[in-house]
Amino acid sequence: MEKIKQALDKARQERQQGATQTVTQKAQPVSDIASIKYTHTQSVDGSHELMKENRLVSSMEHNEYTDALKILSTQVLQRMKENHWSSIAVTSPRKAEGKTTTAINLGISIAKEVEYTVLVVDANLRHPNMHEYFGINPEHGLSDYLTGDIELSDVLINPKGLDHFVILPAGTSHQASSELLGSPKMCSLVEELSSRYPKRIIIFDLPPVLDTADTLAFVPCIDTALLVVEDDVTKEADLKSAIEMLSVTNIIGTVLNKSIY
Repeated sequence: MEKIKQALDKARQERQQGATQTVTQKAQPVSDIASIKYTHTQSVDGSHELMKENRLVSSMEHNEYTDALKILSTQVLQRMKENHWSSIAVTSPRKAEGKTTTAINLGISIAKEVEYTVLVVDANLRHPNMHEYFGINPEHGLSDYLTGDIELSDVLINPKGLDHFVILPAGTSHQASSELLGSPKMCSLVEELSSRYPKRIIIFDLPPVLDTADTLAFVPCIDTALLVVEDDVTKEADLKSAIEMLSVTNIIGTVLNKSIY
């Protein structure tokens, strides 16, 4: 495990150096959030019923659940601001523990802040499903951008009614997912997305840490990680293993999901 950590640390440094060189050639960042208009990003109607069914806060009345998410987003923003972080991964030890719902709702809650814009990226390239939460059917996504000549603006989507909130779908399912997520092009993309707008938060919905190598390959590229665990389901041994594997980045905290209390 120590050798893996050393290799990942070295890879992270190399990728960050390469990403910095790439970013210097990109467009200058927008300085005024109020002036942001989505001219190239697709603005797409989603399904209000599906968003409500999937417990997205944009389609829910004010309640204890939305209050809890606002507390979470406030805590996350405070930590990220203190450390000058802009990119965060949301993951879990195992599948079906609520990470995707948490990632989307965290993004929606942060986007409601006056001074922030949010991009939520579906980085689950083997099993893309974030778009289903909104009831939209994108033609392309992240995997297509990483493997082809597609422009980034062609794969970004703004669900109508959600200001300053954009999603990047995963795109075509890809079995070489860990190689794509750990590639220099992916790390360069993180830097480009982070520098495009002021106070932009990039949230990556990643596969479960213990199920594939995808998350381990990618986390050296981002600033911090949020770990979602399911109340009375996640095993202590799995939690400890997940924390150890995420130690190559900064762990901002843990979310206890589906709690009955």
